[in-house]
Amino acid sequence: MRSARFRAAVALLLAPLLATACATTDAGTRTMARALPPDAAFTHPGVLVSDAQLDAVREKVTAGKQPWLKAYLDMRDSKYGAYKYRAEPYASVDCPGGDHADRPAHGCVQEREDAIAAYTQALLFRVTGKQQHAVKAREIMDAWSARMRKHTEEDAGLQTGWAGATWARAAEIVRHSAGAGWPQDRVARFQDMLRAAYLPAVTRKVPAYNGNWDLVMTDAAIGMAVFLDDHKAFDHALQRFRERVPAYFYLEKDGRVPLTPAGSGVNTPTKLTTYWFGQNTYKDGVSQETCRNFKHVGYSIAATAHIAETAWHQGVDLYGEVKDRLKSALAFHARYQAGEPAPAWLCGGKVVRTMGPDLEVALNHLENRLDVSVPAAHKLAEETRPAGTDNLFVSWETLTHAGNPAS
Repeated sequence: MRSARFRAAVALLLAPLLATACATTDAGTRTMARALPPDAAFTHPGVLVSDAQLDAVREKVTAGKQPWLKAYLDMRDSKYGAYKYRAEPYASVDCPGGDHADRPAHGCVQEREDAIAAYTQALLFRVTGKQQHAVKAREIMDAWSARMRKHTEEDAGLQTGWAGATWARAAEIVRHSAGAGWPQDRVARFQDMLRAAYLPAVTRKVPAYNGNWDLVMTDAAIGMAVFLDDHKAFDHALQRFRERVPAYFYLEKDGRVPLTPAGSGVNTPTKLTTYWFGQNTYKDGVSQETCRNFKHVGYSIAATAHIAETAWHQGVDLYGEVKDRLKSALAFHARYQAGEPAPAWLCGGKVVRTMGPDLEVALNHLENRLDVSVPAAHKLAEETRPAGTDNLFVSWETLTHAGNPAS
């Protein structure tokens, strides 16, 4: 454990030096960097999906190409795509952790679903150009910014991560799409809501928590940072990504045992095994929550890719730092999600195959930008397309990212 902590500390000490190194160039012609200069303007829209990607979606759907047409129709015909959708905003969203019948959840589902509805309507506007969809997205976001003041209870950080990540995507598209017509005073009010009721929660450090918390909170933080043109929040999100991802997805080059999150207190073999849900044999691709269930691993794969994708649109190549971990995690979990029996060394031979619609963004970058083959993940994605929504923070990513390397 001492050597793992030492390696993590050295990596953190070297990060500022590495950030000053020369920029790198991807397989095409785009020059990428490790940090966004403090005087650089953010690229808009640039939260998860770029303008070029949104244009590509519209072209593929209009041409009737699959799987994008089916993905679009599923999105359009979902409850989130209805013109009659009605927001249900709360002033305080209260989300107890675990089973707390004495303290029921208050507004948690409504907030997440309303954020997804706003994002859905924003995407529908970009595909169809129909003003009604822009109006509906604005209506939902305006309803929440008029009321929302705080989040409470144990799951406040996770809730603000889930909802905040989606709010940022929706707001970014509506604000920066021609003809969407979002009045500046309503934009400002929505920004104020994110700054007051979301950003403080998602930037709170949670090193001892399961990694999916940290990653989805960082997903929300980087999206809000771009929407708010907030360099400090953006840089903080990059730092958290660089601390958490290597400690979540294991590679054998890390050493005999995984790296641990800085400040987590996971500093003995017993604590490490408990933190990794009983797993004490480590091979490429295993994650901190593999032996919990694949659902939470899927959340973490999706959030990792969301963060890296948003950074990519801003000219920062986080993917380049973790592509081997992402490839290994995708390949490893896709095999067992598809039904391959788990060996005895892995979770005692029993894995919980509950991965959701979480592969598309990572797979698109690896396959279509880097030309890196991940056969098991590719097969699983094709068999489960079109990916819909998990009703939390992942929505319509076959539509937006399958075969869509446009920047």
